[in-house]
Amino acid sequence: MTDIEELLLSRIRDVADYPEPGVMFKDITPLLADPAAFTALTDALAEIAGSTGATKIVGLEARGFILGAPVAVRAGVGFIPVRKAGKLPGATLSQVYDLEYGSAEIEVHAEDLAAGDRVLVIDDVLATGGTAEASVQLIRRAGAEVAGLAVLMELGFLGGRARLEPTLAGAPLESLLTV
Repeated sequence: MTDIEELLLSRIRDVADYPEPGVMFKDITPLLADPAAFTALTDALAEIAGSTGATKIVGLEARGFILGAPVAVRAGVGFIPVRKAGKLPGATLSQVYDLEYGSAEIEVHAEDLAAGDRVLVIDDVLATGGTAEASVQLIRRAGAEVAGLAVLMELGFLGGRARLEPTLAGAPLESLLTV
C-alpha cells in the first residue's frame, strides 16, 4: 500500500447500518476536514486529469462536486456539475438510468459541453456504476469525448467496473482505493 493510500484510508470512516441496516457507509467527511489528506487527494486526481488530457472536469452530484471543483482549479480546466433532474436552470440535456428499484435522471447544461472537449468524470465512490454510466452517455450525447473516470474509492464487490468498461470504450477508469 502506498503512502497516499494509507493516508486516504486512515481518513475514511466506516458508519455501520447507514443509510439502511446492513450497509457499511464509507464517510469521506473526515478526509475533507483534513487539509493534508484533501490536498493529497486533489493532487492525485489532478494528476489523472493531466495524464488523460482532460479539458473539462464533470463532477457528479453531490460529493463529485466537492472533489471535482478543486481538481479542475488545480488542473487548470473547467468544471461542470452533473445534477439530479430539475436542479439546473436553462436548457439541459438529460439522461435516465435504472436503479435497483426504479430509475433516476441526471442533467447537464447543454452549452457547457461541446465537440473538442475531453471530459474526465470525477466522483467519490464507484459502486454499481449506474450514475457514472449515465454521465458518460450524457457527455457523449453533448458531443464531447470521455477522457476517463476517476474515483476516490471503488467498491469492487458491487461490480461497477465490469458494468462501465464497455461504456468507457477504452477510456481509463482510475480508482485511488479499492475496498
